[in-house]
Amino acid sequence: MAIASLVLGILAIILSLTGAGGIFAVILGIIGIILGALGRKDPERKGMATAGLVMSIISVVLGVLLFVACAGVLGAAGVLASSGY
Repeated sequence: MAIASLVLGILAIILSLTGAGGIFAVILGIIGIILGALGRKDPERKGMATAGLVMSIISVVLGVLLFVACAGVLGAAGVLASSGY
């Protein structure tokens, strides 16, 4: 589970940095968090699970922030378009 968490964390960070994959990054990040928490129970792969857990948390936060920022930009563009600018 530690390896899966690490792989999902890496994929989620890459997807969260691209604009199109924001929602998929959040989904993969949540799955990575769950697998990372479960993978920390194995003492041999605790470090790898922790790295996957941290990367997944970062990707979820980044994905949500970028999603909110994009929604704000689209909302502002809609207001400007309806006001005649």
